[in-house]
Amino acid sequence: MTETLKPKDAAQVLEAVKWAAGEGTPLEILGRGSKRGFGRAVEPGLGLDLSGLSGIGRYEPNELFMTAFAATPMAEIEAALRQNNQQMAFEPADLGPLFGGDEDRGSIGGAIACNLAGPRRVKVGAARDHFLGFSAVSGRGEVFKSGGTVVKNVTGFDLSKLLAGSFGTLAVMTEVTFKVLPAPEKTRTVLVLGLPDAAAAMTMARALGSAHEVSSAAHLPKAAAGRSQVSYVAGAGRAVTAIRVEGPGPSVEHRCRALKELLKGKGEIEELHSENSQALWREIRDATLLGSANGDPGGRQVWRLSVPPMAGPGAAEALARDLAGEALYDWGGGLVWLAIAARPDAGHEKVRAAVAAAGGHATLVRAADEVRARVPVFEPQAARLGQLTARIKQAFDPKGVLNPGRMYEGV
Repeated sequence: MTETLKPKDAAQVLEAVKWAAGEGTPLEILGRGSKRGFGRAVEPGLGLDLSGLSGIGRYEPNELFMTAFAATPMAEIEAALRQNNQQMAFEPADLGPLFGGDEDRGSIGGAIACNLAGPRRVKVGAARDHFLGFSAVSGRGEVFKSGGTVVKNVTGFDLSKLLAGSFGTLAVMTEVTFKVLPAPEKTRTVLVLGLPDAAAAMTMARALGSAHEVSSAAHLPKAAAGRSQVSYVAGAGRAVTAIRVEGPGPSVEHRCRALKELLKGKGEIEELHSENSQALWREIRDATLLGSANGDPGGRQVWRLSVPPMAGPGAAEALARDLAGEALYDWGGGLVWLAIAARPDAGHEKVRAAVAAAGGHATLVRAADEVRARVPVFEPQAARLGQLTARIKQAFDPKGVLNPGRMYEGV
Protein backbone atom coordinates (compact mmCIF):
# COMPACT_ATOMS: atom_id res chain seq x y z
CA MET A 1 0.00 0.00 0.00
CA THR A 2 1.33 3.43 -0.96
CA GLU A 3 2.48 5.60 1.95
CA THR A 4 0.67 8.93 2.04
CA LEU A 5 1.61 12.43 3.08
CA LYS A 6 -1.33 14.52 4.33
CA PRO A 7 -0.52 18.25 4.55
CA LYS A 8 -2.82 20.44 6.62
CA ASP A 9 -2.23 23.68 4.73
CA ALA A 10 -0.50 25.22 1.73
CA ALA A 11 2.76 25.68 3.64
CA GLN A 12 2.97 21.94 4.29
CA VAL A 13 2.18 21.24 0.61
CA LEU A 14 5.17 23.40 -0.31
CA GLU A 15 7.35 21.57 2.17
CA ALA A 16 6.26 18.16 0.84
CA VAL A 17 6.88 19.07 -2.81
CA LYS A 18 10.28 20.59 -2.00
CA TRP A 19 11.26 17.39 -0.22
CA ALA A 20 9.99 15.19 -3.07
CA ALA A 21 11.86 17.26 -5.68
CA GLY A 22 15.03 17.08 -3.63
CA GLU A 23 14.75 13.32 -3.24
CA GLY A 24 13.39 12.64 -6.72
CA THR A 25 10.39 10.85 -5.17
CA PRO A 26 7.22 10.72 -7.31
CA LEU A 27 4.02 12.06 -5.73
CA GLU A 28 0.52 10.93 -6.60
CA ILE A 29 -1.65 14.02 -6.12
CA LEU A 30 -5.01 13.20 -4.53
CA GLY A 31 -7.89 15.53 -3.73
CA ARG A 32 -10.53 13.20 -2.32
CA GLY A 33 -9.61 10.20 -4.49
CA SER A 34 -12.88 9.91 -6.43
CA LYS A 35 -11.14 10.05 -9.84
CA ARG A 36 -8.04 8.06 -8.97
CA GLY A 37 -8.81 5.61 -11.77
CA PHE A 38 -8.99 8.35 -14.43
CA GLY A 39 -5.78 8.51 -16.47
CA ARG A 40 -2.75 6.24 -16.45
CA ALA A 41 -1.64 4.76 -13.16
CA VAL A 42 0.98 7.03 -11.56
CA GLU A 43 4.50 5.66 -11.13
CA PRO A 44 5.06 4.21 -7.62
CA GLY A 45 6.04 6.71 -4.96
CA LEU A 46 4.15 8.56 -2.22
CA GLY A 47 0.58 9.80 -2.13
CA LEU A 48 0.01 13.51 -1.47
CA ASP A 49 -3.45 13.64 0.11
CA LEU A 50 -4.85 17.17 -0.06
CA SER A 51 -8.10 16.43 1.78
CA GLY A 52 -6.91 18.61 4.67
CA LEU A 53 -7.08 21.65 2.36
CA SER A 54 -10.84 22.00 2.44
CA GLY A 55 -13.33 24.80 2.92
CA ILE A 56 -14.79 27.82 1.16
CA GLY A 57 -12.53 30.82 1.61
CA ARG A 58 -14.51 33.58 -0.06
CA TYR A 59 -17.90 33.59 -1.68
CA GLU A 60 -19.34 36.76 -3.19
CA PRO A 61 -22.81 35.98 -4.63
CA ASN A 62 -23.25 39.51 -5.97
CA GLU A 63 -19.86 39.38 -7.70
CA LEU A 64 -20.51 35.88 -9.03
CA PHE A 65 -17.35 34.15 -7.85
CA MET A 66 -16.17 31.73 -5.19
CA THR A 67 -12.70 30.90 -3.84
CA ALA A 68 -12.22 27.53 -2.17
CA PHE A 69 -9.40 25.26 -1.11
CA ALA A 70 -8.66 22.65 -3.74
CA ALA A 71 -10.00 19.61 -1.86
CA THR A 72 -13.30 21.22 -0.89
CA PRO A 73 -16.06 18.68 -1.62
CA MET A 74 -18.29 19.52 -4.55
CA ALA A 75 -21.28 18.74 -2.33
CA GLU A 76 -20.25 21.51 0.09
CA ILE A 77 -19.86 24.01 -2.74
CA GLU A 78 -23.18 23.08 -4.32
CA ALA A 79 -24.96 23.41 -0.95
CA ALA A 80 -23.56 26.92 -0.45
CA LEU A 81 -24.58 27.92 -3.97
CA ARG A 82 -28.13 26.60 -3.54
CA GLN A 83 -28.65 28.93 -0.59
CA ASN A 84 -28.23 31.83 -3.03
CA ASN A 85 -30.00 30.22 -6.00
CA GLN A 86 -26.69 29.93 -7.85
CA GLN A 87 -24.79 27.14 -9.59
CA MET A 88 -21.61 26.11 -11.31
CA ALA A 89 -22.96 26.46 -14.83
CA PHE A 90 -20.49 23.94 -16.27
CA GLU A 91 -21.99 21.27 -13.92
CA PRO A 92 -18.88 19.08 -13.49
CA ALA A 93 -19.53 15.35 -13.47
CA ASP A 94 -19.39 13.24 -10.32
CA LEU A 95 -17.38 10.30 -11.64
CA GLY A 96 -17.15 8.48 -8.31
CA PRO A 97 -19.97 6.00 -9.08
CA LEU A 98 -18.54 5.29 -12.54
CA PHE A 99 -15.38 4.04 -10.79
CA GLY A 100 -17.32 2.07 -8.19
CA GLY A 101 -17.12 4.71 -5.46
CA ASP A 102 -19.69 6.73 -3.56
CA GLU A 103 -21.53 9.78 -4.81
CA ASP A 104 -20.51 13.32 -3.85
CA ARG A 105 -16.88 12.51 -3.03
CA GLY A 106 -15.31 14.66 -5.72
CA SER A 107 -13.45 17.92 -5.04
CA ILE A 108 -13.47 21.24 -6.86
CA GLY A 109 -9.72 21.01 -7.51
CA GLY A 110 -10.15 17.57 -9.07
CA ALA A 111 -13.00 18.76 -11.29
CA ILE A 112 -10.86 21.61 -12.60
CA ALA A 113 -7.69 19.52 -12.91
CA CYS A 114 -9.64 17.08 -15.11
CA ASN A 115 -11.47 19.94 -16.91
CA LEU A 116 -14.80 18.24 -16.33
CA ALA A 117 -18.01 19.62 -17.77
CA GLY A 118 -21.52 18.26 -17.95
CA PRO A 119 -24.37 18.44 -20.46
CA ARG A 120 -24.53 22.24 -20.40
CA ARG A 121 -21.07 22.46 -21.98
CA VAL A 122 -22.60 23.05 -25.41
CA LYS A 123 -23.94 26.37 -24.10
CA VAL A 124 -21.52 27.58 -21.41
CA GLY A 125 -18.20 25.83 -22.08
CA ALA A 126 -15.93 23.61 -19.99
CA ALA A 127 -14.44 24.03 -16.52
CA ARG A 128 -11.47 26.02 -17.89
CA ASP A 129 -13.89 28.66 -19.20
CA HIS A 130 -15.11 29.31 -15.63
CA PHE A 131 -11.73 28.99 -13.90
CA LEU A 132 -10.60 32.47 -12.86
CA GLY A 133 -7.46 31.94 -10.79
CA PHE A 134 -5.50 29.76 -8.39
CA SER A 135 -2.66 29.39 -5.93
CA ALA A 136 -0.36 26.44 -6.51
CA VAL A 137 3.00 24.82 -5.87
CA SER A 138 5.06 23.87 -8.92
CA GLY A 139 7.26 20.79 -9.14
CA ARG A 140 10.19 23.15 -8.57
CA GLY A 141 8.93 23.69 -5.03
CA GLU A 142 7.83 27.26 -5.77
CA VAL A 143 4.54 28.94 -4.85
CA PHE A 144 2.86 30.83 -7.69
CA LYS A 145 -0.51 32.40 -8.42
CA SER A 146 -2.42 33.36 -11.53
CA GLY A 147 -5.65 35.14 -12.40
CA GLY A 148 -8.04 36.86 -10.05
CA THR A 149 -11.72 37.07 -9.23
CA VAL A 150 -12.97 38.35 -12.60
CA VAL A 151 -12.07 37.58 -16.19
CA LYS A 152 -10.64 41.07 -16.83
CA ASN A 153 -8.00 40.48 -14.12
CA VAL A 154 -6.28 37.90 -16.32
CA THR A 155 -3.27 39.45 -18.06
CA GLY A 156 -0.21 37.93 -19.68
CA PHE A 157 -0.18 34.14 -19.82
CA ASP A 158 -3.51 32.69 -18.68
CA LEU A 159 -2.09 29.82 -16.65
CA SER A 160 -5.55 28.82 -15.45
CA LYS A 161 -6.30 27.52 -18.93
CA LEU A 162 -3.07 25.50 -18.86
CA LEU A 163 -3.66 23.87 -15.46
CA ALA A 164 -7.28 22.99 -16.23
CA GLY A 165 -7.07 19.54 -17.77
CA SER A 166 -3.44 18.93 -16.74
CA PHE A 167 -4.42 16.18 -14.26
CA GLY A 168 -2.05 17.43 -11.57
CA THR A 169 1.06 16.88 -13.70
CA LEU A 170 2.25 20.52 -13.68
CA ALA A 171 1.45 21.87 -10.22
CA VAL A 172 -0.39 21.14 -6.99
CA MET A 173 -3.29 23.57 -6.78
CA THR A 174 -4.03 24.59 -3.20
CA GLU A 175 -6.78 27.18 -3.80
CA VAL A 176 -9.02 27.89 -6.79
CA THR A 177 -11.35 30.72 -7.82
CA PHE A 178 -14.17 30.16 -10.27
CA LYS A 179 -17.25 31.84 -11.70
CA VAL A 180 -20.73 31.05 -10.41
CA LEU A 181 -24.00 32.00 -12.11
CA PRO A 182 -27.68 32.27 -11.18
CA ALA A 183 -29.52 28.96 -11.21
CA PRO A 184 -32.47 28.77 -13.61
CA GLU A 185 -35.91 29.43 -12.16
CA LYS A 186 -37.39 26.49 -14.07
CA THR A 187 -36.05 23.46 -15.91
CA ARG A 188 -38.03 21.29 -18.28
CA THR A 189 -37.02 18.53 -20.67
CA VAL A 190 -38.72 17.62 -23.93
CA LEU A 191 -38.43 13.89 -24.64
CA VAL A 192 -38.67 12.39 -28.12
CA LEU A 193 -39.19 8.63 -27.92
CA GLY A 194 -38.03 5.82 -30.15
CA LEU A 195 -35.53 7.55 -32.46
CA PRO A 196 -32.63 5.60 -33.99
CA ASP A 197 -29.24 7.10 -33.13
CA ALA A 198 -28.69 8.85 -36.47
CA ALA A 199 -32.18 10.37 -36.46
CA ALA A 200 -31.63 11.47 -32.86
CA ALA A 201 -28.43 13.30 -33.86
CA MET A 202 -30.35 15.22 -36.51
CA THR A 203 -33.15 16.00 -34.05
CA MET A 204 -30.70 17.30 -31.44
CA ALA A 205 -28.98 19.45 -34.05
CA ARG A 206 -32.31 20.92 -35.11
CA ALA A 207 -33.23 21.73 -31.49
CA LEU A 208 -29.83 23.23 -30.67
CA GLY A 209 -29.86 25.28 -33.85
CA SER A 210 -33.31 26.69 -33.16
CA ALA A 211 -34.13 30.02 -31.54
CA HIS A 212 -35.43 28.27 -28.41
CA GLU A 213 -32.22 28.52 -26.32
CA VAL A 214 -31.75 24.83 -25.65
CA SER A 215 -29.16 24.33 -22.91
CA SER A 216 -28.50 20.59 -23.38
CA ALA A 217 -29.33 17.72 -25.70
CA ALA A 218 -28.64 14.01 -25.16
CA HIS A 219 -29.72 10.69 -26.62
CA LEU A 220 -30.18 7.51 -24.60
CA PRO A 221 -30.47 4.28 -26.58
CA LYS A 222 -32.94 1.76 -25.19
CA ALA A 223 -30.54 -0.04 -22.83
CA ALA A 224 -29.25 3.18 -21.24
CA ALA A 225 -32.75 4.67 -20.94
CA GLY A 226 -33.91 1.53 -19.19
CA ARG A 227 -31.43 2.09 -16.34
CA SER A 228 -32.78 5.54 -15.49
CA GLN A 229 -34.35 6.14 -12.09
CA VAL A 230 -36.83 8.48 -13.79
CA SER A 231 -39.92 6.36 -14.40
CA TYR A 232 -41.01 8.24 -17.54
CA VAL A 233 -37.63 7.45 -19.13
CA ALA A 234 -37.11 3.88 -17.94
CA GLY A 235 -40.75 3.03 -18.63
CA ALA A 236 -40.62 4.23 -22.23
CA GLY A 237 -39.22 0.86 -23.30
CA ARG A 238 -37.29 2.47 -26.16
CA ALA A 239 -34.65 5.05 -26.93
CA VAL A 240 -35.13 8.52 -25.45
CA THR A 241 -33.82 11.79 -26.88
CA ALA A 242 -33.77 14.56 -24.25
CA ILE A 243 -33.79 18.31 -24.93
CA ARG A 244 -33.33 20.60 -21.88
CA VAL A 245 -34.76 24.13 -21.60
CA GLU A 246 -33.96 26.42 -18.65
CA GLY A 247 -34.78 29.93 -17.51
CA PRO A 248 -37.71 32.01 -16.21
CA GLY A 249 -40.92 30.03 -15.85
CA PRO A 250 -43.06 31.67 -18.59
CA SER A 251 -40.15 31.61 -21.04
CA VAL A 252 -39.48 27.92 -20.40
CA GLU A 253 -43.13 27.02 -20.91
CA HIS A 254 -43.24 28.99 -24.17
CA ARG A 255 -40.02 27.50 -25.51
CA CYS A 256 -41.07 23.94 -24.64
CA ARG A 257 -44.32 24.41 -26.55
CA ALA A 258 -42.37 25.77 -29.51
CA LEU A 259 -39.90 22.87 -29.40
CA LYS A 260 -42.67 20.30 -29.33
CA GLU A 261 -44.21 21.97 -32.36
CA LEU A 262 -40.79 22.05 -34.09
CA LEU A 263 -40.21 18.35 -33.43
CA LYS A 264 -43.72 17.19 -34.20
CA GLY A 265 -43.68 14.11 -36.36
CA LYS A 266 -40.22 12.97 -35.22
CA GLY A 267 -41.68 10.58 -32.66
CA GLU A 268 -43.88 10.42 -29.60
CA ILE A 269 -43.16 13.45 -27.40
CA GLU A 270 -43.29 13.71 -23.60
CA GLU A 271 -42.15 16.39 -21.15
CA LEU A 272 -40.36 16.25 -17.78
CA HIS A 273 -40.71 19.02 -15.22
CA SER A 274 -38.13 20.27 -12.72
CA GLU A 275 -37.51 17.39 -10.29
CA ASN A 276 -37.49 14.64 -12.90
CA SER A 277 -35.46 16.83 -15.27
CA GLN A 278 -32.78 17.41 -12.65
CA ALA A 279 -32.59 13.68 -11.88
CA LEU A 280 -32.27 12.72 -15.53
CA TRP A 281 -29.57 15.27 -16.35
CA ARG A 282 -27.56 14.22 -13.32
CA GLU A 283 -27.64 10.63 -14.63
CA ILE A 284 -26.50 11.84 -18.05
CA ARG A 285 -23.83 14.10 -16.53
CA ASP A 286 -22.30 11.29 -14.47
CA ALA A 287 -22.68 8.57 -17.16
CA THR A 288 -24.30 6.30 -14.55
CA LEU A 289 -26.71 5.07 -17.22
CA LEU A 290 -23.82 2.90 -18.47
CA GLY A 291 -23.58 1.24 -15.07
CA SER A 292 -21.09 1.82 -12.24
CA ALA A 293 -17.99 -0.33 -11.83
CA ASN A 294 -19.73 -2.22 -9.01
CA GLY A 295 -23.15 -2.32 -10.62
CA ASP A 296 -21.97 -3.36 -14.08
CA PRO A 297 -21.98 -7.18 -14.17
CA GLY A 298 -19.60 -7.27 -17.12
CA GLY A 299 -17.02 -4.97 -15.54
CA ARG A 300 -17.01 -3.11 -18.82
CA GLN A 301 -14.41 -0.61 -19.98
CA VAL A 302 -15.58 2.91 -20.75
CA TRP A 303 -14.39 5.31 -23.44
CA ARG A 304 -15.23 8.98 -24.07
CA LEU A 305 -15.33 9.81 -27.77
CA SER A 306 -15.25 13.45 -28.90
CA VAL A 307 -16.60 13.57 -32.44
CA PRO A 308 -18.53 15.81 -34.85
CA PRO A 309 -22.15 15.23 -33.74
CA MET A 310 -23.38 13.91 -37.09
CA ALA A 311 -20.49 11.40 -37.27
CA GLY A 312 -20.96 9.99 -33.78
CA PRO A 313 -23.75 7.45 -34.40
CA GLY A 314 -21.96 5.75 -37.30
CA ALA A 315 -18.71 5.37 -35.36
CA ALA A 316 -20.41 4.33 -32.11
CA GLU A 317 -22.72 1.78 -33.72
CA ALA A 318 -19.83 0.14 -35.60
CA LEU A 319 -17.71 -0.03 -32.44
CA ALA A 320 -20.61 -1.36 -30.40
CA ARG A 321 -20.98 -4.22 -32.87
CA ASP A 322 -17.26 -5.00 -33.05
CA LEU A 323 -16.53 -4.66 -29.33
CA ALA A 324 -19.79 -5.88 -27.77
CA GLY A 325 -20.66 -2.48 -26.40
CA GLU A 326 -23.27 0.24 -26.11
CA ALA A 327 -23.27 4.02 -26.34
CA LEU A 328 -24.75 7.09 -24.67
CA TYR A 329 -24.75 10.47 -26.46
CA ASP A 330 -24.34 13.90 -24.82
CA TRP A 331 -23.44 17.42 -26.00
CA GLY A 332 -25.88 17.13 -28.89
CA GLY A 333 -24.04 14.00 -30.03
CA GLY A 334 -20.56 15.53 -29.83
CA LEU A 335 -19.69 13.42 -26.77
CA VAL A 336 -20.20 9.65 -26.95
CA TRP A 337 -19.78 7.48 -23.87
CA LEU A 338 -18.96 3.97 -25.10
CA ALA A 339 -18.98 0.95 -22.77
CA ILE A 340 -17.40 -2.22 -24.19
CA ALA A 341 -16.75 -5.74 -23.01
CA ALA A 342 -13.47 -5.83 -21.07
CA ARG A 343 -10.42 -6.92 -23.08
CA PRO A 344 -6.65 -6.71 -22.49
CA ASP A 345 -6.13 -3.90 -25.01
CA ALA A 346 -9.47 -2.11 -24.38
CA GLY A 347 -10.01 -2.31 -28.14
CA HIS A 348 -7.95 0.86 -28.43
CA GLU A 349 -6.78 0.38 -32.02
CA LYS A 350 -10.32 -0.12 -33.30
CA VAL A 351 -11.65 2.73 -31.19
CA ARG A 352 -9.02 5.21 -32.30
CA ALA A 353 -9.24 4.20 -35.94
CA ALA A 354 -13.01 4.70 -35.98
CA VAL A 355 -12.83 8.01 -34.13
CA ALA A 356 -10.00 9.31 -36.33
CA ALA A 357 -12.03 8.48 -39.42
CA ALA A 358 -14.89 10.51 -37.93
CA GLY A 359 -12.56 13.45 -37.23
CA GLY A 360 -12.43 13.17 -33.43
CA HIS A 361 -10.38 11.80 -30.55
CA ALA A 362 -10.88 9.29 -27.73
CA THR A 363 -10.04 8.91 -24.03
CA LEU A 364 -10.10 5.64 -22.09
CA VAL A 365 -11.91 6.57 -18.88
CA ARG A 366 -12.44 3.28 -17.07
CA ALA A 367 -10.29 0.15 -17.20
CA ALA A 368 -8.14 -1.89 -14.84
CA ASP A 369 -4.76 -0.47 -13.79
CA GLU A 370 -2.81 -3.00 -15.85
CA VAL A 371 -4.79 -2.10 -18.98
CA ARG A 372 -4.28 1.63 -18.48
CA ALA A 373 -0.56 0.99 -17.97
CA ARG A 374 -0.09 -0.52 -21.44
CA VAL A 375 -2.77 1.23 -23.50
CA PRO A 376 -2.63 4.96 -24.37
CA VAL A 377 -5.35 6.49 -22.18
CA PHE A 378 -5.34 9.91 -23.84
CA GLU A 379 -5.19 10.55 -27.56
CA PRO A 380 -1.58 9.89 -28.73
CA GLN A 381 0.14 13.16 -29.61
CA ALA A 382 1.85 14.06 -32.85
CA ALA A 383 5.63 14.39 -32.50
CA ARG A 384 5.76 18.18 -32.26
CA LEU A 385 2.84 18.36 -29.83
CA GLY A 386 4.49 15.70 -27.71
CA GLN A 387 7.70 17.71 -27.65
CA LEU A 388 5.79 20.81 -26.56
CA THR A 389 4.06 18.83 -23.80
CA ALA A 390 7.43 17.57 -22.56
CA ARG A 391 8.89 21.11 -22.54
CA ILE A 392 5.95 22.44 -20.52
CA LYS A 393 6.32 19.58 -18.05
CA GLN A 394 10.04 20.32 -17.78
CA ALA A 395 9.36 24.00 -17.09
CA PHE A 396 6.88 23.35 -14.28
CA ASP A 397 8.24 20.06 -12.89
CA PRO A 398 11.85 19.46 -13.98
CA LYS A 399 12.35 16.50 -11.60
CA GLY A 400 9.13 14.85 -12.80
CA VAL A 401 7.70 14.30 -9.33
CA LEU A 402 4.08 15.45 -9.83
CA ASN A 403 1.76 12.67 -11.03
CA PRO A 404 4.46 11.29 -13.37
CA GLY A 405 2.97 9.29 -16.22
CA ARG A 406 -0.64 10.17 -15.39
CA MET A 407 -1.33 11.51 -18.89
CA TYR A 408 1.51 10.20 -21.06
CA GLU A 409 4.35 7.77 -20.41
CA GLY A 410 7.44 9.61 -19.22
CA VAL A 411 5.62 12.95 -18.78
